[in-house]
Amino acid sequence: MPYPPHSAWVISDGAAGNERQALALASALDVTARVMTLPLRAPWAWFAPRHIPGGRLALAPRDRAGFEAPWPDVAIGCGRSAALLTRMLRDLSDGDCYCVQILDPRIDPRHWAAVIAPRHDRLEGANVLHTLGSLNPIDDAWLASGREAFPDFEALPRPRVALLVGGPRRGIEFDEHLAQRVIETVRAVARNGSVLATASRRTPPEFAARLRDALAGFPGVFWNDEGTNPYPGLLGWADRVVVTPDSVNMLSEACAAGVPVHTVAVTPLPEKIARFHAALRERGLLTEAGETRNSVAPLRETQAVAVELRKRMAARLP
Repeated sequence: MPYPPHSAWVISDGAAGNERQALALASALDVTARVMTLPLRAPWAWFAPRHIPGGRLALAPRDRAGFEAPWPDVAIGCGRSAALLTRMLRDLSDGDCYCVQILDPRIDPRHWAAVIAPRHDRLEGANVLHTLGSLNPIDDAWLASGREAFPDFEALPRPRVALLVGGPRRGIEFDEHLAQRVIETVRAVARNGSVLATASRRTPPEFAARLRDALAGFPGVFWNDEGTNPYPGLLGWADRVVVTPDSVNMLSEACAAGVPVHTVAVTPLPEKIARFHAALRERGLLTEAGETRNSVAPLRETQAVAVELRKRMAARLP
């Protein structure tokens, strides 16, 4: 592999959150990346990233044709499906492709040149790089670009509160109890300001409608998959952020904005998510609704991970 690397593949299963992390890392490495969306077929998808016979038959024929030499200098995957392909690439390229896997692959990390995993996953290994949250592209330039793209938000009354709404996952229900706590928290921190809200693809429509109706008295916007997603403008102009408790990605990106971040939970969180929330609180990255501070040191880890990877690539360390 040449150093610095000249080519990269970002291998995606189509999950937007996974692809976003891999692209953020490729950008931080300052390497042009080819995005390859490569869903796995059964039965390989069931066992990934464990090897079962058949190798590239895990891919549909149209995808298999692109998964061939010349191999990239670096391959970055995120998520369990991509992990099978980054693992295969390391073997197919005779180790010449530096294969990086983001998130715990749930098998021994030695199958990759490097694995990047949040500390709450408790993955250990000589080639494991730990982060507090998830990788993302958010820095001062990204936030400034968001403000430039959505200049009308500047006129909204302050405090401008960004509301980021995710969706249910095992152990976290999006029910009336959570909706009410989110509404109460937004009202407490917005006071006489404005609300800039966005729902995700995972948000139950009835949950989004409940929040939209309850917060309709605030000036601002409530985006729900129509027109251009104002997400960069929301974080760029936000004085405070309220986030539902379910998403490591959303919480990490909110904490990268450098403003107070609030989240709520109405029942005990699943163990790994609870560890993540506890780590954010220990670092002072989550703020109680009654606190008056106006700024927080931002959580930005992507560049530091890229610096460490460059060192390892240059030295060809595991």
